[in-house]
Amino acid sequence: MAVPQMPTKWITPPGGQADLTSRFNMIAFVSEMTGRINVADFQLAATLECGQAFRWRREADGWYVGVVARQRMRVRQVGDVLEGDVDCHYFALDRSLRKIVATFPPEPALQAAVRRHWGLRVLRQEPWETLASFIASSSKQITQIRHIVELLAQRFGDPLWNGACCFPSASTIARTTEKELRACKLGFRAPYLLAAARAVDSGRLDLDGLRRMELARAREELLKLDGVGEKIADCVLLFSCGHDAAFPVDVWMKRALHRMKRRVDFGPYAGWAQQYLFHAERVASGRASGHNLAS
Repeated sequence: MAVPQMPTKWITPPGGQADLTSRFNMIAFVSEMTGRINVADFQLAATLECGQAFRWRREADGWYVGVVARQRMRVRQVGDVLEGDVDCHYFALDRSLRKIVATFPPEPALQAAVRRHWGLRVLRQEPWETLASFIASSSKQITQIRHIVELLAQRFGDPLWNGACCFPSASTIARTTEKELRACKLGFRAPYLLAAARAVDSGRLDLDGLRRMELARAREELLKLDGVGEKIADCVLLFSCGHDAAFPVDVWMKRALHRMKRRVDFGPYAGWAQQYLFHAERVASGRASGHNLAS
C-alpha cells in the first residue's frame, strides 16, 4: 500500500500536548488531507459500513458524507484511489494491514472473510462519542442508531457548515435531563447515557487514561458504568482506545464462533480479526445495512 506521507496533525494549545479527547474536541482541529491517494489495501465501503461508526451515509453518487470531530467530511473510493477529505489518521492508513493480517490464525472462516473483505480497517475514533454511540446501540439496528446519534448532534452539538453538527461533548450531555435524552429516541438507554456523561465530566471516568491501561483493567473501568456490558466496553476499547486485542462478542459473533467448533487464539490483533468475521457474517445474512447490534 502507498502510505500517505502526511499524517493527521493536531494544533495543541500552549502548555503541552493535548490528550486524545481534547484533540478531537478542540475547535482548532486540522487534518492534513490529501485530495487523491493510492490505497491498494483499503476498502472504504467495508470500513464505514461494518458497524463501527454511525455518522456516515453513502450518497447516490458513491460519495460518503460524515462528521468526524468538528469537521464535515466527504470521501469516496474509485478502484485503488481514495479521494476527497482523506484523513490518514482516522482511516488508519498509516498501519500495515498486511502485517496485521499476518498475525491472524489459519482459521478457514477468518481467512475467507479476509479475502472477501480485504481492506477493512479499524477506524481511530473519539472515545466519548464512541462510548455514547454504543450505549445507544443496545438492542437497536444501525439505521436506528444513526438516527439517535444524529438527533443528539442536532439538538445538543455545535453547528458546523451545511446543516451538520458535531457530536455533543460529555460535559454538554451531563447537563441535560433524562427527559431531554428520551426525546432523542434513547428510551431505557437515556439514564445510562446521562450517567456515563456525568462520570466522564466529573473525572470519575478518564477515557483518555484507558489507552494507557492493560486491556483487562480498561475493560473493568468501563464495566463500572450502568448499561455497559463486555460487548460495549470492548467496542469502545477497540474503536477508540487503541486496544487492538479487544474482541467484542454479540449474537453475530457467537454464531461465527460456534461454527468454528474449537477455541481459537486470534492473536494481538484479535479485534481486527473480529471485524472481518463480524462483517462477513452480516453480509452473508443479507442484513449489512440494518442489522441488530444487540449483545
